[in-house]
Amino acid sequence: MTIAGVFATLSLMMAPAAEQPTVQIEQGVLIGRAEADVTAFKNIPYAAPPTGERRWRPPAAAPSWRGQRDAGTLGPICIQAPPGGDPGVGPLPMSEDCLNLNVWRPTNTAQPAPVMVWIHGGGLVNGSGTAPLYDGSHLARRGMVVVTLNYRLGRLGFFDHPALAAERPADEPGGNYGLMDVIAALKWVRANIAAFGGDPQNVTVFGESAGGAIVTRLMISPPARGLFDRAVVQSGLGRELQTPLDAKGPGGAPSARDRGSVWAYAAGMRTAADLRGAPAELFLTPAPVFANGDLTLIDGEIVPTTVEAAFRAGRQAPVPLIIGTNSAEFWWMRPTDRNGYGLIDDDMTWLERADLVQAYGGLEAFDKTVITDLVFSEPARHLARLHNAAGNRAWLYRFDVTSPQNPEPHGGATHAIERPYVFGTLNTLPYPVEERDRKASEAMMSYWTTFARSGDPNGVGRPQWPRARGGNTQLLNFGNGGPTVTAVPFSARLDLLERFRKRARP
Repeated sequence: MTIAGVFATLSLMMAPAAEQPTVQIEQGVLIGRAEADVTAFKNIPYAAPPTGERRWRPPAAAPSWRGQRDAGTLGPICIQAPPGGDPGVGPLPMSEDCLNLNVWRPTNTAQPAPVMVWIHGGGLVNGSGTAPLYDGSHLARRGMVVVTLNYRLGRLGFFDHPALAAERPADEPGGNYGLMDVIAALKWVRANIAAFGGDPQNVTVFGESAGGAIVTRLMISPPARGLFDRAVVQSGLGRELQTPLDAKGPGGAPSARDRGSVWAYAAGMRTAADLRGAPAELFLTPAPVFANGDLTLIDGEIVPTTVEAAFRAGRQAPVPLIIGTNSAEFWWMRPTDRNGYGLIDDDMTWLERADLVQAYGGLEAFDKTVITDLVFSEPARHLARLHNAAGNRAWLYRFDVTSPQNPEPHGGATHAIERPYVFGTLNTLPYPVEERDRKASEAMMSYWTTFARSGDPNGVGRPQWPRARGGNTQLLNFGNGGPTVTAVPFSARLDLLERFRKRARP
């Protein structure tokens, strides 16, 4: 074979096969993969690698490329502790160069499709948008363009230090770098999603746990305003401890900058050069804790105040909102635990505690359930009511699908178990899939995608989901017998918790 023939053969090997779709975006041409009725494009960089001098800097413009970029395989996840079997983490490798996203779309899109952007959970210290749990194919088959993404985690994503602050320009935000990444990804979506058949003017952000908490921060963040049109918060807290960047927190707690300084001193680092030159894995130990406010920062620009205060003042984005929780979120946690969650009830008076114990039907039930209610159930109801009071549409839900084959002694639906029902990835459940699960997943996907399409989750052929309002608030309960409309369960004890939280508000 001649040299010309060799090059011609190599050219054919490098060229995309006829069935491999291509998309032209601002950065260049992507080669995706089409499987039956869904096409996927993976490992798309939405920002510059946050490495070297770009560590602890706001995300910079995404890189461009010449020729065609293969988008057929997943990219690296962000730096985090070893996954340990967590289904929300995704496959290795991990790298600081992790600001990538994935897009699933219907293969045949007759018109601009609604866009759903998923924000993964993991306590802001683990997780990724690449986990099989978050495969967007099932939602894409329902006419959605689905985006999943990675954002910086742990101290690489939520951190400050006096040396970093000293070199930061006056107009540059600091601390909330992971949240800045999510905002950069939403800007990328606005600019590029039309090339995939998505509607850039119809974007729904949805997230679970810490991802849900990010969604509530997007709702109160000035730089995020106008980047999304609807929001879904799954077990996203709402009254969590938030730490000022450079001021004492509630009760005189150290600022985020103080915490960063103490950690760096113990690790033998003093300067910005020390911090930026250290191996990324060094920042994993000891692990920062979401519950203690180590990662939930108020920086004054990206996050101007607490989520609850912003909603109370009506300063959140006026977009339609679905918000809800699972029935037994933190069933293993007790109010005597010495962490940020266990400390929530420490300011109760003896009378408040006595009234609550009575409302729960005894001390055993109080100890088993109050953390779930304090962290999830009461804040979700509270934010839904505040959103409604500000003149916005809100819908409240409760997820209570349970399996007798689940080995955990939770007595309800544990934290994060609803995720495969929303994505249709029931194969990732820790117990055998039954008809109950398939029907619940069908219902959740139908409500979620209808909401993404129109801003109202209701449609023909399923129970009418009433809006959340004050007073005797109603919700949609996803149970083993299907979705039903009910008053908020255990509202009397939630009323007592709301009264306590209002009195104890810092």
